[in-house]
Amino acid sequence: MTKIAFIFPGQGSQTVGMGAELIASNDSSKKFYTEADSLLGFDLSKLMLEGPQEELTLTYHAQPALLTTGVMIAEQLVQNGITPSFTAGHSLGEYSALVASGVMKFEDAVMAVHRRGLFMNDAVPAGQGSMAAILGLDAEALKVVTDQVTADLGEVVQLANLNCPGQIVISGTAKAVEVASEKAKEAGARRALPLVVSGPFHSELMRPAASKLQEMLAGIQMSDAQTPVIANVTAQSVTSAAEIRGLLVEQLYSPVRWEETVRQLIAEGVDTFIECGPGKVLSGLVKKVDRKLATYCVYDEASLQAVVEASKEWAVNEI
Repeated sequence: MTKIAFIFPGQGSQTVGMGAELIASNDSSKKFYTEADSLLGFDLSKLMLEGPQEELTLTYHAQPALLTTGVMIAEQLVQNGITPSFTAGHSLGEYSALVASGVMKFEDAVMAVHRRGLFMNDAVPAGQGSMAAILGLDAEALKVVTDQVTADLGEVVQLANLNCPGQIVISGTAKAVEVASEKAKEAGARRALPLVVSGPFHSELMRPAASKLQEMLAGIQMSDAQTPVIANVTAQSVTSAAEIRGLLVEQLYSPVRWEETVRQLIAEGVDTFIECGPGKVLSGLVKKVDRKLATYCVYDEASLQAVVEASKEWAVNEI
């Protein structure tokens, strides 16, 4: 029996034109874009569809943009009879997962992530912090590097995203990340790639934003999850609204345990991962954990139809 997880990408996956084909062919999907514009009070959909990319990449634009597209795609999948047994999202993507699981309403979530982006930008203005993907160095060795750079410079850099074997993202001040990237290569890392994000997410530098986020989330209605969500902070299944609320605050300054998330989903029996949103980043990470897993990326009409066709085979195999 096919067991499905919907997975939702985080910042860095945003791209001009995201969701354009899907909203052009489906009026109910287009409503997500127009509703986001109305709720936020600015033309987010124009940024998503026309750019410029630099504006779309700003954290307080990228976050609601990715959430809107991810939720819209998940809704189209459900309309086509494809439903998940679990959901998970990478960083910001966790909010999309929570909407898909019935924890948050779309209108609350899109406002929440916009404000979350503003809080994060206020904590560390764009350009002062950064993140980089380190390839080919294990977590233990990389932590030695980041701890040493933090001590030497007196500036924060730490492990932020434990993505898959051989790929870990570091986060901190722009200078500390730059120095740590060089030191990581000296320690044996194959490459160090700067990420297209506007802040040092999942680092201690986000603590000021976390206190504001906690206050904001206290005013948002949340329900227990109808579909279990794998939390970034623990890489464990969670359904309790109260627990989720606390984990979302902690998530802001804690590492994203994505490799462990994928392994937990495998342990739960998931064999099919559907990435809902622009790009193929998460699907690639899933494959690096286990190449035998079935992965699909839905970001346009052709990729949606590919999953719909595949789902007919799943149904036949289950008869």
